Amino acid sequence: MIPADCRIVQSKDLFVSESMLTGEALPVEKNHLPIRDAETKQVIELNNLCFMGTNVVSGSATAVIVVTGGYTYFGSISKSITGERPETSFDKGINKVSFLLIRFMLVMVPVIFLVNGLIKGNWLEALLFAIAVAVGLTPEMLPMIVTANLAKGAVNMSKRKVIVKRLNSIQNIGAMDILCTDKTGTLTLDKIVLEKHLNVHGIEDDEVLKWAYLNSYHQTGLKNLLDKAVLEHVELHDYLKVEEQYLKVDEIPFDFQRRRMSVILKMHNGNHLLICKGAVEEMLELCSKTFDPGDNRNIHIENDKAVPMDDAMRKIVLKTSKKMNEEGLRVILVAIREFDASHPLTYTLESEKDLTLTGFIGFLDPAKPSAQPAIEALHKLGVGVKVLTGDNEIVTRKICKDVGIPVHHIINGRDLDEISDEVLAERMDSVSVFAKLNPLQKVRVVRILRDQGHTVGFMGDGINDAAALKESDVGISVDTAVDVAKESADIILLEKDLMVLRKGVIYGRRTFGNIIKYIKMTASSNFGNMFSMLGASAFLPFLPMLPVHLLIQNLLYDISQISIPWDKMDEEFLETPKKWDAGGVAKFMFFIGPISSIFDFATFAVMYFVFKANTPEHQTLFQSGWFIEGLLSQTLIIHMIRTRKIPFIQSWATAPVVALTTLIMIIGIAIPFSPFAAALKMQPLPLSYFPWLLGILTCYCLLTQWVKNWFIRKFNTWL
Repeated sequence: MIPADCRIVQSKDLFVSESMLTGEALPVEKNHLPIRDAETKQVIELNNLCFMGTNVVSGSATAVIVVTGGYTYFGSISKSITGERPETSFDKGINKVSFLLIRFMLVMVPVIFLVNGLIKGNWLEALLFAIAVAVGLTPEMLPMIVTANLAKGAVNMSKRKVIVKRLNSIQNIGAMDILCTDKTGTLTLDKIVLEKHLNVHGIEDDEVLKWAYLNSYHQTGLKNLLDKAVLEHVELHDYLKVEEQYLKVDEIPFDFQRRRMSVILKMHNGNHLLICKGAVEEMLELCSKTFDPGDNRNIHIENDKAVPMDDAMRKIVLKTSKKMNEEGLRVILVAIREFDASHPLTYTLESEKDLTLTGFIGFLDPAKPSAQPAIEALHKLGVGVKVLTGDNEIVTRKICKDVGIPVHHIINGRDLDEISDEVLAERMDSVSVFAKLNPLQKVRVVRILRDQGHTVGFMGDGINDAAALKESDVGISVDTAVDVAKESADIILLEKDLMVLRKGVIYGRRTFGNIIKYIKMTASSNFGNMFSMLGASAFLPFLPMLPVHLLIQNLLYDISQISIPWDKMDEEFLETPKKWDAGGVAKFMFFIGPISSIFDFATFAVMYFVFKANTPEHQTLFQSGWFIEGLLSQTLIIHMIRTRKIPFIQSWATAPVVALTTLIMIIGIAIPFSPFAAALKMQPLPLSYFPWLLGILTCYCLLTQWVKNWFIRKFNTWL
């Protein structure tokens, strides 16, 4: 482990793993040579520097420490993840809606207090009534409804093996319209696999895999990720009879100048076979022949003849190698040479000449099987995907193609540093891939997306992702991630199946929908009640409802809404990202709220003129009549507002919602007939009241549905 950022002054075959900083699985070669164009490169790309936290894979070096602790490259990352998290989409939205309701209450309550005091002259009674109105206006169930919805969402997601660390991230993932993701370990398996084994004509050939397996199996040096990938093909072990048919007699170990290694095996016929694998350029210099696979296009060493490695064949080899590189593959050549049984057992570098090329082996960190269907599902839900990776452009383009992310333009880290935030913001919509990014550049991209009004999710599992995880509205990681990434994340996936992201988005939108139901129900209902209160206070010689009536009605209405977290949402609602919109709540309140006042005034007229409850002596009859109508209309509005469809015909609420709202309506009707009626200053209503009540509520539902349809046509939204 390297303890500080340092400048190499002398090195020999030094390879360092920087995956914790860059995400690249393969080690990077380091040396002491000066870099002429260092000013145009990112710090992490300078190969004469080593960074704190990275580890030496092989080789040795002498270095001078430049900076330590918090001043190192790693330290700059740790600084970016300390301190308070930025406000998320949920925080901003809930604050705006809360302030809207507070402003509404600060205006309406004093008006009601003054109207009652001036008209009736009893300022104490007016004050108590205004306080009761203020309590009725306060959405006191909002914290409970929000928390219950979020907690239920977290429980549902835990059943899908998704751990929610911060409850508000449930709503944020539902509001997410851009998912930024790292590549290594999130879209890919974070495991190097042998993707292709081709002969010189670019045809899949098991004979090439055979020689590669024998080489990797018999080498005694440090087995790197590529060797381990070859040895994953354990089926060859028994097929080749590795211990019985091939006896190792010597080895020429790997070194970083030659960039190749060889093993020498004694075959069953007694001859010695040298199998060499290494980098393309170095291996081509040593190969004088190659096998001609013949008409069957597969190598058979006993039957196929070796042909000279002329310029034409070299061009074919280089062209095939380039094509594999463009597909994101790490390419290695495999070659062999046979010696007589009488050859001395001391093989040297001179033995690695006049080789016969067998073919190519190509390695890749492949995409997760669940990545492509998950991204397709996110696109259908209106969530765009952008890749922010520290890996190179070629590999990233290959993986994006495999998982279905369109690559129109790529911005790399070096170019990103040369453009301003304004220019980057303008180009953001046309760019889906950012490559060779350092951790702070990832943070910059996420911040600009959020400044544009997007709700941004970030998915990553490395130290280099921690800062971006914290900067995003919702950080997503996996249980195999490094500790600092899991600490910075809001949501942790316990399985590598990315399809759970789709479920998370749906749960998030369902949770938000149920929260916004309560807010719009409460806001519109309270706004309508205020009109009714003002009108009744101005024209009646008594209070339209006593403070205790208001408090009981408010309590019962709140209880009826406890079941909202168990409600469902229409499928159409779940198809697009949902965000907090205080302006939308205000519009909803102003257009839907007054509908209830129309029928409150109708109730006032019925009680005043039909049932003659128009004097202070008969106010209990009036108040009992409005108590029932007001409670039932408020409870029915739950069913009217919860869906943009026609309630009870095109869309039914869930059983808990139907059961609880029905129970509350029964209790509300029963209270004036109960033994508590006298104590509450109510009285039983005549049976002739109930046909009027049924007609008023039916007309209320019909008008609300008509206004709902008009509202949807005009504003193209409902919840």
